[in-house]
Amino acid sequence: MFSLHGKTALVTGSSRGLGRETALTLAKQGSNVIICYRSEETEAQKVVDEIQHLGVKSRALRVDLNGTHDLPSFILEVKAVLKEMNDTGTLDILVNNAGIERKAMFGQFSEEDYDQIFDTNVKSAFFLTQGLLDVLVDGGRIIMIGSGLTRFSLDPYIVYAASKAALTSFATYMAKTLGPRKITVNTVAPGALETDLTKEFYESNPQIVDMIKANCALSRIGLSQDIGGVIAFLCADAGGWITGQRIEVSGGMSL
Repeated sequence: MFSLHGKTALVTGSSRGLGRETALTLAKQGSNVIICYRSEETEAQKVVDEIQHLGVKSRALRVDLNGTHDLPSFILEVKAVLKEMNDTGTLDILVNNAGIERKAMFGQFSEEDYDQIFDTNVKSAFFLTQGLLDVLVDGGRIIMIGSGLTRFSLDPYIVYAASKAALTSFATYMAKTLGPRKITVNTVAPGALETDLTKEFYESNPQIVDMIKANCALSRIGLSQDIGGVIAFLCADAGGWITGQRIEVSGGMSL
């Protein structure tokens, strides 16, 4: 697809779902990958094993990204692992994928859920990126995982969508700030996806599948592979002239 041979990537929230597929896609193009997980240690190790089977390096690191309390020690751990993975101890690709959602209608949202969403989806990504700037190479890549829900609206996702809108705005500002270092920063915004985390839900709710297909120009739910390939493109030389952009990968939802 796109050669990432010799690169080293860190993908947050990569033990399952979209993060897992992103990590595997980058590894298949030749990149070493640091896997991050909060509680799914067994699943994370399975991803590491798959990546190592491809002939590149991988390690799984535990971190709780609900806020910044774990970040100082985690950043030190990442820097130590980078020295094991390559000769320079540097990072080429950072994918801020970790995130949570809490669904509730406006007027029924708790402050605790609001804080958890913003702490995980926005605050941790901002300060993790800031904390790794000294090891991120000039010409590196930063990818924020946004959401199609920042363009079209589904009522129960009001706070989740707002957090992704904030992350998208951060990406635009970072792109301008880091431009002199030739670091690109983009947001990839998925539409509805079937992953190992959502497959059972969609199978149990066929009416929702029908609704999504009816509102999608390409008449299907997306797969993690649809997103991973776009991320790999943005991280390769071919994507080097794209920065500060929100790229929606939704199959044409709500056009």
